[in-house]
Amino acid sequence: MRRLFGTNGVRGITNEKLTPELALQLGKAIGTFFGPGSKVLVGRDARSGGEMLLRALESGLLGTGAIVYEAGKLPTPALQYATKGGEYACCVIVTASHNPPEFNGIKVIDSDGIELDESKEMQIEEIYFSGKFSLEKWHGLVHDIKKKNNIISEYIASISRLVDKNTISKRRPLVLIDGCGSVGSLATPKIASMIGCEVREINTKLDPRFRSRDPEPTSENLKNTAEKVLEIGADFGVAHDGDADRAIFIDSSGRVQMGDRSGALLAAWAAGKNARSPRVVYTPFSSSAVVEEHLRPLGIKVEFTKIGSIYVSRSLLKNGGIAGVEDTGGFIYPVHQYVRDGPMSLALMADLFSHNNATSAEMFDRLPRYYTEKTKIPLQNINFASLLERMNEKYGSAGRIEMIEERGFKFTGKSFWFIVRESGTEPVLRIGVESKDADITKAKMEELKRFIGQ
Repeated sequence: MRRLFGTNGVRGITNEKLTPELALQLGKAIGTFFGPGSKVLVGRDARSGGEMLLRALESGLLGTGAIVYEAGKLPTPALQYATKGGEYACCVIVTASHNPPEFNGIKVIDSDGIELDESKEMQIEEIYFSGKFSLEKWHGLVHDIKKKNNIISEYIASISRLVDKNTISKRRPLVLIDGCGSVGSLATPKIASMIGCEVREINTKLDPRFRSRDPEPTSENLKNTAEKVLEIGADFGVAHDGDADRAIFIDSSGRVQMGDRSGALLAAWAAGKNARSPRVVYTPFSSSAVVEEHLRPLGIKVEFTKIGSIYVSRSLLKNGGIAGVEDTGGFIYPVHQYVRDGPMSLALMADLFSHNNATSAEMFDRLPRYYTEKTKIPLQNINFASLLERMNEKYGSAGRIEMIEERGFKFTGKSFWFIVRESGTEPVLRIGVESKDADITKAKMEELKRFIGQ
């Protein structure tokens, strides 16, 4: 069982759990695992404490004889794109992605650009907790940190080559970009302009404290952005999380569309653009039924994975496929890379929109209508084993309950389904409910919150 890493690296409140001391030791553990002389690319998002943690991490890596290349502030998918060619043994990014502002994190990416698998993380943990670091002798400590300042520009250019700029330029969609006050602001507006969009911006000034909104791009957190879409008459809006691996879209009617709905549209579009790809899409158990209901009639099979982008990425890499879709706004376009990529999602949406004689609201209205609610509650005082037992007693006879991960389960009934699981990135219990009836969804969510709180 992992003691340090969660589903997306190591995360904690800055200067409480996630301290310079931890970053230093973790840097030494990572460097020991990959070995002396290993080339390691590092970067960070705009969060408070990022510079402090990055410097400590770099010191730990250097102490093991690693050769460190620093990319500065940039989106996580930009760093992954630079890593996937195999030039580096790994990359490490200081980010807590969508977590609240007080959090920060450290995530390790393998040489193929995808997050380390669990077995490698466990080996790094073993080194970390045992303190058995392979430190370089004094005469081997000769490498300065090397700056890599061209990564964002190469990443932007790579995305622009994968869409039809001529058609986008002719329609010239007006797009509102919400950069979350972080590193998506450094790439997405430039990409949108380069491919032919008319761009308006909100929350694109870097703000380490995320004072404009919470980093998680939920419907609640995007109310102001949705209002701005309506105010300026944008064709659609896009909002990132703290490191821009997610993209949540807002249609021309000001409705926030969650990632599984936009992902269903983008996957169908990607299937047409890449006819030779195996006709399969991967998505976690937490995704809406809309994905399968929309794609199945198009001859596209939907395979479900454990929750976590790494499971979607590794399934695509191993088996091939059209795309990976996450309800949280992650979309994986393997023609570009095998990881979720918010700026790439924006480019694909502009491409799709510009080839349709419809508004973005009309495009989303073509999807099957499901009503989904999601929330999270603090984990304190919740006994998961006892909760599962009580859930079986209450709901077991009305449908099917299946374990989808060690501490998560999904109930499927006749008129609704719900999922309850511990988060792998923060100390909360995540709850999701879906039905084709809005009243049922709302009622079941309130019922679950009361029941879990007992």
